[in-house]
Amino acid sequence: MTSIKKYLAEFIGTFVLVLFACGTAVVAGCTASANTAYALTALAFGLVIVAMAYSIGNVSGCHINPAVSIAMLINKKLGAKDFVGYVISQFLGAIAGAAVLMAFVGKENGLGQNGLFKGDVILSLAIEIVLTFVFVLAILGVTSKIENSNVAGLVIGLTLTLVHIFGIYFTGTSVNPARSFGPALFIGGEALANVWVFIVAPLVGGALAAIVHRFLNSEKN
Repeated sequence: MTSIKKYLAEFIGTFVLVLFACGTAVVAGCTASANTAYALTALAFGLVIVAMAYSIGNVSGCHINPAVSIAMLINKKLGAKDFVGYVISQFLGAIAGAAVLMAFVGKENGLGQNGLFKGDVILSLAIEIVLTFVFVLAILGVTSKIENSNVAGLVIGLTLTLVHIFGIYFTGTSVNPARSFGPALFIGGEALANVWVFIVAPLVGGALAAIVHRFLNSEKN
C-alpha cells in the first residue's frame, strides 16, 4: 500500500506540473522571445515544484520527473522496483495533465510542448543535458542534508525557475521526459517525432548529475 501511495503522489504531482505549468505557457502565450509570458511560464514551473514539494514530498519525495528518479536510483536512494513505478506514474500523470489541458484550451496554440533549437538535434540534446544536469545537481545537493528539509522545496523550485528563464529560448526547457511526452503525444507530428530528444537528454543529464554528486561527496561518504 505504501508503494501505491508513492506512485499516486507522483502521478498527481506530474499531472499538476503539466496542467498548470504547461497550461500557463499556453494561456499566457509564451514564446522564445523574452516577455511577460516568458517570465510567467518560468515562474509557473518553479511554483508548481514548490507547491508539490510541500504537499506530496513527504509521501514520495516529489520527484515528478524521471530524470530525478534515475539520479536517485544511481545514488541508491530509490530501489529498482520503485524507479519503474515512479516513471510509469510520472508518464501517466503527464499524459493525464496534457489531456485535461487540451480539454480546457484545445491544441491550436500547442500544449507547451518542447521543440528543437534551430532544428538541430545534437545542439538540442546538449542544451537539455546541461540544463538537466544543473537542475538535478541542485536537487541532490539540497536534499543530501537533513537540515535543509525545510527549504529544499523552495530551493528546487527556484532552480527550476532559473533553468526555465535560461532554457525557454532554446528548447522551451524540458529537463523532464514525462513533462515533454504528455503534450507531444496529443500534438503529434513533429513534436512527437522529436520527443525522444527530450526523453534521452534529461535522463543523461540526470545520470551525469548523480555521478558527479557522488564523486564530489565520495570522501564524506
